[in-house]
Amino acid sequence: MAAPDAPAPPAVRLPAAARRRQLLDTAVAMFAASGFHDTSMNDVAEAAGVTKPVLYQHFASKRDLFLELLQDVGDQLLGALLAATDAAAGPRQQVEVGFAAYFRYVDQNRSAFTVLFGSGARPDAEFAEAARRVEAAIAESVGALIDADIDDVHRRTIAYGVVGLAESTSRRWLAQDLDLDPDLLARQVSDLAWAGLRGVRPV
Repeated sequence: MAAPDAPAPPAVRLPAAARRRQLLDTAVAMFAASGFHDTSMNDVAEAAGVTKPVLYQHFASKRDLFLELLQDVGDQLLGALLAATDAAAGPRQQVEVGFAAYFRYVDQNRSAFTVLFGSGARPDAEFAEAARRVEAAIAESVGALIDADIDDVHRRTIAYGVVGLAESTSRRWLAQDLDLDPDLLARQVSDLAWAGLRGVRPV
C-alpha cells in the first residue's frame, strides 16, 4: 500500500524586510516573463512560496506592487551608477565606469530592466510616470557630471541624450539576445559619448 503523502513543509518565516525583498525579486521575474496584466497576485504568491494573505500584508494590490517594483529597480540602477562614478578618477573615467555600471546592471538584472523600460509599463499613465521619474533621476545624476560651461537646459538635454544612448543600446542587446560583454560594450559606447562630450560648448 502506498504511503500517505507527507505534509508540505511550513513556509520559512523571514523578517519583514527580507520577505518584502523576496517578494519583489519574485515579482520582477514574473512581470518580466508575463507582463503586468497576465500576472496575478496568486501567481506571485505561489512562485514566492507564500499565501496570498502574506503577499497582501506587504502590498495592498498588484498595482501597488508593480509601482514599488519600478521604484525599487530604478533605485538599484541609480545606486550602481552613483557608486561607480563617485569612485572614478576623472571625467573620462566617469563616462566609462558609468556605462560599465549601467550595462553590468542590465546584464545581471535582465528581468528588472525589462520591467522598468519594456513596453508593458508604457501604456499605463501611472506606470509611465514612474518610469519617467527614474529616467529623470538618472539624467540628473549624469548632468551633474558634465564638465562644461553650459546652461541648465543644455545640460539636461545632453544628459538625457547620454541616458538614451545607454537605454537604447540595452534594449537592442536584450531584444536580440546578443552575446555581449558589458565591459567591452561600455568601452565602445563611452568612446562615442566622450567624443561628443568633449565638443560640448555654449550655444
